[in-house]
Amino acid sequence: MNAVRLTPPATLMEPGLVQATIPLASSKSESNRALIIDALTGFRCDLQNLSTARDTQTMIRLLKSTDQTADVLDAGTTMRFLTAYFAVTGQEKIMTGTPRMCERPIGILVDALQTLGADITYLNKEGYPPLQIKGFSSSTESKNRLSIRGDVSSQYISALVMIAPLLPNGLTLELTGAIGSRPYIEMTLEQMRYFGADVQADWEAKTITVAPKPYTPKPYAIESDWSGASYWYSVAALASDETAEINLLGLKAKSLQGDSAIVDIMRSLGVESTFTDSGVRLTKGPTATSLAWDFTDCPDLAQTVAVCAAVKGVVLRLTGIESLKIKETDRVAALQAELQKIGAELVEIESNHLYEVHQLAVSPSGPATIDTYDDHRMAMAFAPVAMQHEIIIDEPGVVAKSYPSFWDDMARVASVAYVH
Repeated sequence: MNAVRLTPPATLMEPGLVQATIPLASSKSESNRALIIDALTGFRCDLQNLSTARDTQTMIRLLKSTDQTADVLDAGTTMRFLTAYFAVTGQEKIMTGTPRMCERPIGILVDALQTLGADITYLNKEGYPPLQIKGFSSSTESKNRLSIRGDVSSQYISALVMIAPLLPNGLTLELTGAIGSRPYIEMTLEQMRYFGADVQADWEAKTITVAPKPYTPKPYAIESDWSGASYWYSVAALASDETAEINLLGLKAKSLQGDSAIVDIMRSLGVESTFTDSGVRLTKGPTATSLAWDFTDCPDLAQTVAVCAAVKGVVLRLTGIESLKIKETDRVAALQAELQKIGAELVEIESNHLYEVHQLAVSPSGPATIDTYDDHRMAMAFAPVAMQHEIIIDEPGVVAKSYPSFWDDMARVASVAYVH
């Protein structure tokens, strides 16, 4: 399908009830970490409720594959985690992906692995995939301390600490500068501890120490995805029905996922959360006139919140979104282009630091057509606009990366028509 047309759930003459129960997709962040740890135990864990997202299915396929080339497609987490995994397990692999993936930097991780003794070379441009991996060198593998920037990608840090229990002397990782997406690092450490790793983190000293102690195989159940839940918070916020109620299944009040911050963020945008035995129930609440949020620890929520605030007319000030520029697309530039189509704008107030979203004086007429830039989060962030205005999403199939059933679930609250 080339596009999907979404229209509001009811006409003004006949207000409709927005009530739905959504069986959310499982967390690909938890799934991908659990899969690496399982592989490092020799595939002896019983992993339950694994994500059906393309990124996770790609991880599963490549962990089982004996092919010399590992094509991760557009899965950044898979690229970074498998680079470290294949190196520490001594597998000779060529790591590659889509053209966009080969434009996403990986030099910081490769430098760190090389310092630890990994034999990795670039096959094209220095600092970027594709890579040739040939395991570890016996002459240098005893190194167990290194420094790495904490402000570029938490996935580099997670990739390193997950393989650390298999290093002869473990690993002490010193993080320099600011630490971005810290909840994702903490998720990694908690999963490692669950599987028996000896991990100590000193956030004041900015060090993570992992002892050379193998993982213990155990069963593990994956939680539903809080990133996926964020789109339903936006649906609830934008619903014109004041009695709107959406039940999201499989979420926990005490989650390992940093994107559970959406509970606090969306309270200002008019959504109340009540945790139940089966998940969380969303209902309508009062809306603030403005909101300021630092997305350093939850960058994947920025697009969703920006679009929601734009439609509701809430002035939003964003910081901590620098990492969005090296995601599936330059998400800052993509937001700036697409928000214009729904009568809003994202303005850079302080260079590469502070941004502001606000409505424009004149709204466009007719349904907006949103480009998705091969980015699943662009498609899903703009979809809730349909609660108030007809909207067309180009290339809607991109949602398969993290939430394959998204359009089927959206059909529970809006009219969804596929356009070929």
